[in-house]
Amino acid sequence: MSPKIKDLQAGYAKTRLLLALWDLGGTEQKVARGKLSKRVVSKGQKMADYQGILEDLEAQGAINVAKKGSAISYTLTSPIGLEVLGAGLRSGEFKFKGNIIGTWAANALLRWISAVNVVVAAPVASGNEVKKEVINSYEEFKSVALDVYDKLNYEYNFNNLVPIYRIRRKIGERVSRTEFNDWLLEMQANDIFQLQGGSIEDSAPDKIEDSVSTELDGLRCYARLLKD
Repeated sequence: MSPKIKDLQAGYAKTRLLLALWDLGGTEQKVARGKLSKRVVSKGQKMADYQGILEDLEAQGAINVAKKGSAISYTLTSPIGLEVLGAGLRSGEFKFKGNIIGTWAANALLRWISAVNVVVAAPVASGNEVKKEVINSYEEFKSVALDVYDKLNYEYNFNNLVPIYRIRRKIGERVSRTEFNDWLLEMQANDIFQLQGGSIEDSAPDKIEDSVSTELDGLRCYARLLKD
């Protein structure tokens, strides 16, 4: 199977998963993993087949994942998750497979078409509200980065070695790429994080690009917390 076909299939699965999460009320409440599984898992599949897609969506900020013991639930974020879903549905590459479309999918699309102008539009923020979202200083970045590190480390059991690309994507556009690099390296200089090399699990170029590289130390893919 060519990489392009694999990408198309992944894009289809991602959009279908987000549509199911939206249809189950994921923008307003947590949706249990089992409930989502009943919607998206086709014959011959299992929910574990979607794990990579779920992780990418969380890193992208499109969904939130909550864990309580062995129970896992998901919520669809606004506006990012809704924007990703909308883009997927508008894509000419998104087409239902087979001759029969599930009733839930057809009804969900009808609901989406009738509500799209309401739910996709992000609320207009005032100048003060925008300033609260943007990270403007090293101290603020340090606080946010530590919170993100702790959350990712807990939810994915990274054993205190968290991929840098996940931290970058979780913080998102609240900080520029240059400031992220500079402030993360400053946290290392202040003995808060130790940035370590290694290989990304699937050697994906985009994940490597979202890591940190310096002329002196080379590529650094993981962050380890040195002190609280």
